[in-house]
Amino acid sequence: MMKSALTVIAIPLVLFVILSACATPVLQPIEDKTASMKITIEEINKFAKIIEKARQEQLHILSPHWFAKAEASYGKAKSKAEKGAAVTDIREDMADATTYLINSEKSAAVARTTLAQAIESRRLARVAGATVLVKQYDKVEERFLKLAAAVEKNRISYTEKNAPKVSEAFRDLELIAIKNKTIGEVGKVVQQAEDSGAKKYAPQALEKAQRHFSETDEFITANRYETVEMQKRVDKAMFFAKRAIVLTDLNKQLEKVTSEGTSLWVEGIIEKITFNLLARDSRDLDMDSQVMNILDSIAALQENNKLITQKLVSTQNELEETKTASNTQIQALSQALASYQSKSIQDQKTKEHILAEKKATETKLESERQFNQKFIKIQNYFRSNEAEVYKRGNQLIIRLKGMKFPVGQAFIMPENYRLLSKVQRAIGEFENPSAVIEGHTDSTGLKETNDILSRQRANAVKEYLIANGTLPVNKIASRGYGSEKPLASNATPEGREANRRIDVIVTPGFKPGKS
Repeated sequence: MMKSALTVIAIPLVLFVILSACATPVLQPIEDKTASMKITIEEINKFAKIIEKARQEQLHILSPHWFAKAEASYGKAKSKAEKGAAVTDIREDMADATTYLINSEKSAAVARTTLAQAIESRRLARVAGATVLVKQYDKVEERFLKLAAAVEKNRISYTEKNAPKVSEAFRDLELIAIKNKTIGEVGKVVQQAEDSGAKKYAPQALEKAQRHFSETDEFITANRYETVEMQKRVDKAMFFAKRAIVLTDLNKQLEKVTSEGTSLWVEGIIEKITFNLLARDSRDLDMDSQVMNILDSIAALQENNKLITQKLVSTQNELEETKTASNTQIQALSQALASYQSKSIQDQKTKEHILAEKKATETKLESERQFNQKFIKIQNYFRSNEAEVYKRGNQLIIRLKGMKFPVGQAFIMPENYRLLSKVQRAIGEFENPSAVIEGHTDSTGLKETNDILSRQRANAVKEYLIANGTLPVNKIASRGYGSEKPLASNATPEGREANRRIDVIVTPGFKPGKS
């Protein structure tokens, strides 16, 4: 990947230098100055794209000195062109810009090798959202930029010595960012429980909440990429933290109530339960008998559910019998075909054609039945505010309405993990599936920025699914369409919200409706 990235930038740069070096000394005076200036402006515009590509490849980070000089020379050339300066002066600045950019690429290539681990740690920290830790992040970023500058000055030994420390600093920031996004809110709720007096009114509940918080914190420290298990533990820790607050508030209220008031309150709860269970009012009995009355009513409901389940099984058996009858009919047709004796070549062809049509029909019906069953099942995975599930030919489309990204960014936030887990389950319903992740934006901002952002967001979802073992790399792709495929008008906030989306297009291993 890195090698291809170098090639993408290096080849057009080298070509530009060769053309400039060859053309400038031997270029004959052009009679038409307007045509000459037009050619120069075209060169400047082409170079602008090269500069932007270099920035995307992070040359401004990996080789800040040479990249800054390249941008400065390019800026001079552009300014002179706008003012109608001499073409020779403009091309001198363009030649300088090209030379500086090539130097920047060479230096960046060394940095990518020397700082490989630090670069990856920095990327992961940024994906985790560490940039919001402004002061801490800026300090580590400054250390990283010093290492990149040292590479430009050929101080390789200094860079190699300090790179591991910077890499570890980025790793620490990544962990802090992950914890802030996952368990950070739990810590606040635990603190809220302590502040509300849980230590006095609900000490056992508080101790349990603190223990789950600590265990989850330790798990994240040791397993920062185990997002599914991490979310389960965070949810559990949050449950006990909120429970501590509820029990604290309850015990505060009960402290002000008489013994009879407490008994009447409990009795009221039991009365509501028995009423909703359609059980008899048992408040004239002792507490154990009232509880037993509730349990007996629940047992009766469970027995009713059991009977309903048995009915469903019976219905399923009837369907199976119908299926068996249909199979018997097919077998009868097969036997009729087997008994059909054809002596002529035409008769044999007719028989083969009938057999092929029979097989194609069976395959089509079975594949369509399987696909429709899975479609209905997957629709029930998602709530209406999470996703919409459609069929399109032999493909299943999961439109993730509930997938949210920070403004202008492409990293996946923890609150999306549960939705993505449902997507994993949906994909897992099919045998040997493949998937395409499509990113879409609204029309706000620059088209080029929207195109890049949509690609990055689609790629983030793809990488998440690969990392969690949903699909192998060769079975999943991502694409970004920017604002090219809106679902609604971008003139309203509602329309723009609908257009900002991620679509997961799943293609099963078999093709429904195809032979």
